[in-house]
Amino acid sequence: MLQLYPEIKPYKKHRLVVQSPHELYLEESGDPHGIPVLYLHGGPGAGCDNRNRGFFDPEKYRIILFDQRGAGRSTPHAELQHNNTEALLQDIEAIREFLGIERWLLFGGSWGSTLGLLYAQQFSQRVLALILRGIFLARQQDLDWFYQEGASRLFPDYWEDYVRPVSVEQRHDFVNAYYQLLTGDNELARMGAAKAWSSWEAHCATLRPNLEVVQHLSDPHTALAMARIEAHYCVNRFFIEENQILDKVDRLQGIPGTIVHGRYDSVCLLENAFSLHRCWHDSELNIIRDAGHAASEPGVTDALIRATRRMSGRFQDIPA
Repeated sequence: MLQLYPEIKPYKKHRLVVQSPHELYLEESGDPHGIPVLYLHGGPGAGCDNRNRGFFDPEKYRIILFDQRGAGRSTPHAELQHNNTEALLQDIEAIREFLGIERWLLFGGSWGSTLGLLYAQQFSQRVLALILRGIFLARQQDLDWFYQEGASRLFPDYWEDYVRPVSVEQRHDFVNAYYQLLTGDNELARMGAAKAWSSWEAHCATLRPNLEVVQHLSDPHTALAMARIEAHYCVNRFFIEENQILDKVDRLQGIPGTIVHGRYDSVCLLENAFSLHRCWHDSELNIIRDAGHAASEPGVTDALIRATRRMSGRFQDIPA
């Protein structure tokens, strides 16, 4: 199986001021003259890390990573003001213009797949192709499955830890209950809720237990941003219309795409990817038989790197 490329360092780092009060962390690595590829991290709120560069051959790609509003090294940390889907899409456009890129490839997983699809539907002329993992369509049924009832039946032991911060009277609507905790004035309650929310996702993200994933998402800095921003987007139904991605799938026609999805993904069910693939005729679907949701699972990593290799051959002579 293919593994991540050896770790490299950015050749440029930027601080990009967007809508006040937000300032984005942005970096470039690999070949400055290579195929531009934008990495879209999950969450929303999870942020990027050094391993994300490893999906791309640094001799063929101009690798662009950024932390979305409130996430990672972007500031202010965990900020919810002016943090919504349309703002993120406009940030992506601002990054493209700032870097002087005509067209680029988008690579994203989970919420990153959602954002990539929405960007491609709105700015199709700017997209060479999409490589997407762990498809999340941001429908009500997808929220209910993971945060209210569904995944709870697969992981009843971890679910107990998730429900503990929420009073019995509020358990009919966990998302709103968590949002109140995560935006309240009680700092201890905020951090406790953030850790419970993020740990629930971390424990469900892999087919086999993975302590590294749990530790990463449970880190206080990461957990607070991810939990606050995810809950903010959830209570606002991700700031999009119900079933918007599938309803506007015709806007993706002509854009080639590779979809990678673990068969046993308990965070975002395989049905998400299958439904998207059936109506997006320029996509190919790779179902990984021994994987869950995380990009770090060996079969998922292998499929994603194979996809970036194929795309580099396809677009090596096309000016971006």
